[in-house]
Amino acid sequence: MTLEQLRIFAAVADKQHVTQAAHELNLTQSATSAAIAALEGRYGVKLFDRVGRGIVLTHMGRTFLGEARAVLARAHAAEQVLRDFAGLKAGRLVIAASQTVGSYWLPMRLLAFQAVHPGIEINVRIANSEQVATDVRDGMADVGFVEGDIDDAALSARRVDGDALVAVVGARHPLANQKKLPADWMTRTPWILREPGSGTRAMFERALKKRGVRLADLTVQLELASNEAIRTAVEAGGCAAAVSDLVVEKAIAAKRLVQLEDDLAKRSFYALRHKERHISKAEAALMSSIAAGAAP
Repeated sequence: MTLEQLRIFAAVADKQHVTQAAHELNLTQSATSAAIAALEGRYGVKLFDRVGRGIVLTHMGRTFLGEARAVLARAHAAEQVLRDFAGLKAGRLVIAASQTVGSYWLPMRLLAFQAVHPGIEINVRIANSEQVATDVRDGMADVGFVEGDIDDAALSARRVDGDALVAVVGARHPLANQKKLPADWMTRTPWILREPGSGTRAMFERALKKRGVRLADLTVQLELASNEAIRTAVEAGGCAAAVSDLVVEKAIAAKRLVQLEDDLAKRSFYALRHKERHISKAEAALMSSIAAGAAP
């Protein structure tokens, strides 16, 4: 069993698709399939079931995935220790980020960091906040960036910035041109929300609670796992959405969207890391760059 086989197995398990995993790993589909077949053949086990055009982990595959990730995390940690001897001329950082942070806040900060440290390779994984915390806890990411609080005893959280949650509708929505909103406006319009597990969804539910409104009181027309998909749907239809001001600021300025009322809530962005894992020089330099407010 090789580290490369474990790396390929973990990628296929994450994507649940051989071709997509091969593309991410910059391998051919045949090489990726061969690595999985070699593992299954050597130990006489079935790691994946072929269901239709896709694949799913078997019970044995799910059990093995946790062990494979642990080995890969330790190998990555060992590699980081060696790379630290080269200073910041070379290195690699794996970053997990929730959608809002990863799409709207983080990119320019990574560009600023790489302008100073071009030898540091950066790999960014975008997921919802719960999955980001899991990736950092399991060693699949060196550092994570999320919106809102994460309750995990294995992780430390450091505030790095923040945003505001705003309610928006399309320019042709009946509420868009009302100077004074009715007290029950939230229950009068259908909503498009982020999926459970996202930081934005959790923040909206807390904001509703403070207003004495239950999520069950709202008409939820759609749940989407993409901020951009929500923004596009709200611009085109008759629904409202609660999203980060970073997601919709340009659409509001262009008058494609209208913000209703003041901010629903404020929230913080946090950097997550495992309390017991080695802090590489590259990670320390990245956090220093972010703390200094560096921008390209």
